[in-house]
Amino acid sequence: MAAQITHFGTTGDGRQVQAIRIAGGALAATVLTHGARLQSLYLDGVAHSLTLGFRGLAPYDGDFAHFGAIIAPLVNRIGGAQAMIEGEFYRFPTNDGPNTLHSGKAGSHHAIWEFVDHGAARVTLSLLQPAGEGGFPGNRRIVAAYWLAGDTLHLDITAQTDAPTLMNIAHHGYWNMDGSPTWAGHTLTVDAAHFLPTTDANLPTGEIAALDRRPRDFREPRQVAPGEIPKLDHNFCLADARRPLTPVLHLAGSSGPRMWLATTEPGIQIFDAATIDPGDTATVHGRPYGTYAGLAFEPQFWPDAPNHPAFPSIVLQPGSAWYQNTTFSFTKA
Repeated sequence: MAAQITHFGTTGDGRQVQAIRIAGGALAATVLTHGARLQSLYLDGVAHSLTLGFRGLAPYDGDFAHFGAIIAPLVNRIGGAQAMIEGEFYRFPTNDGPNTLHSGKAGSHHAIWEFVDHGAARVTLSLLQPAGEGGFPGNRRIVAAYWLAGDTLHLDITAQTDAPTLMNIAHHGYWNMDGSPTWAGHTLTVDAAHFLPTTDANLPTGEIAALDRRPRDFREPRQVAPGEIPKLDHNFCLADARRPLTPVLHLAGSSGPRMWLATTEPGIQIFDAATIDPGDTATVHGRPYGTYAGLAFEPQFWPDAPNHPAFPSIVLQPGSAWYQNTTFSFTKA
């Protein structure tokens, strides 16, 4: 049996976007070819989507292109929009003050991905990013596979290049287990003993700081609410290198649904959505989203790594296979 494929919309520059609905086990999901994004995810017995998404294409084609998308080649920020790669200096377009955020307009969240394969419970999408696009060297092929089994959404991402380049890919989903206006009342657990403090421009300072007894220490389950914890737009340091698939995060709603996230990546960016406000744009929840509507979890390597030699390297060499495995598992209670 194949996935259900429907027309989702047309971008402002005339590109056609499709929606692919897959279902397996206790889950059903819709993935868009625009940004290879997860638009919605439903768990049997829970009426609302557990991830945030929009009903129409306009916000994805505009200011909210990162919502639910796979961002490549470089998620997060590059300080000064510049980096050294194998001894050569590269500059990138700025889109976040003097810095580059989410690869700028060259990011994969703005692209229309191609079908590779699909079935009732799986879909695989592919994207070619040509050398020089966004200032990044190398022709890069990225493949993303979403598949459902039991109560788990699997996301497998691979990448290859024909020249040394930077590669740090992440899924940028927003999660709210209760389907409520904000994530207030959720309980968060993160298996990280260190995090990266940031500047006023949200760039890492270079310090790898211990979380012991700090307000952002979530190693023990903590109920959270906006205003009760400091601003969250930080990388939590899970390891100093990629490792086998490892459980790292648990999010429990006050009404019952729970999510367990496991990843191979050495970091996870957590963003509190304090600046998210798409107005009255139609959403999969049937009501507008406001600030703090969901918590964003972005499994990735540490941000701005080329400008911090102590951080794990994100240089991808020709002939090397880049991969990421992340799983999202759910229960109703």
